[in-house]
Parts: sequence; C-alpha cells; structure tokens
Amino acid sequence: MRLHAIIIGEKAKAPLHYVDTIRAIAGKGLEGDRYFYKQGTFNKPQLSQDVREISIIPYETLALCNARLDTALDFLDLRRNLVIKNFDAEQIGDKIFTIGTAKFKIVRTCPPCRYLSRLLDADIMKGLKYIGGYRATIVHSGTIAINDKIMY
Repeated sequence: MRLHAIIIGEKAKAPLHYVDTIRAIAGKGLEGDRYFYKQGTFNKPQLSQDVREISIIPYETLALCNARLDTALDFLDLRRNLVIKNFDAEQIGDKIFTIGTAKFKIVRTCPPCRYLSRLLDADIMKGLKYIGGYRATIVHSGTIAINDKIMY
C-alpha cells in the first residue's frame, strides 16, 4: 500500500488541488484543508466532527466509479483527502497505521452523499456505492508525502 495522492481545498465547495507533502495534525486534520479550518461542507454542530479529520479512498475506486457511471472523473472530483494504492481496510482493521511520520486509525466508512452528486451532476450515490472510502482520525501528528508506504 502506497500513498498515491494528497488532495486538499481551503474552503467548502471550493475546487480541490493536489499537494506533494503535508502536515497531518492530530485532532485537526491536514494543514491547509477545509476541515482543518472547520470550513468544510459538513462542519455542522449536529454532525460528529471526530470523523472529519481525514478521508481515504482506494486508488482502484476511481476506475470502478467511472465504469459504473460511464464518466471520466478525476480523484479531485471525489473530494477525498488521501488516495492509496492497494488500500485494504479489512487487513488494517482497527490497527493504527503509519503514513510518513503520522499515525492514523480508521473510524468508519465514508459513503457517498447527495451533495457530491449535485456538485458533479452525476449519480455518485450509484458510482461509489459500497466503495466510497473511509474516514480516519490522526492519532499522532506528522508529515506525509506522495509515495509514502502505509505501515501497520
């Protein structure tokens, strides 16, 4: 398992962009990302914020989503923070895993939402059904970079 891409955006609904390296801060998220600044679309008091630090999507998900929808979406369109090649959440389970010098723990799945479908004018609920990715918390702050190996 390797980190393929890091994706952030400074404000809710704003376009996202790729970065090569970033600081992951425990209890906050990725430095510079909308959820780090509590500016994300889902930063609402009634929603649990302890699952908003990091979103992860397996690299292989994009091709399957595009095949299901007959689209040519990019990872940026799926609005997840980390794209990991060969990511196996079942193998990791509830173990703490390391990317670069930061440590993470999966806390739940990250199912697709209607917001993303409206934003992309595509049935993302269908495209990402059962493959929407995962949410994780940052257990220990550190720096991550593309091509980092995932260790657990």
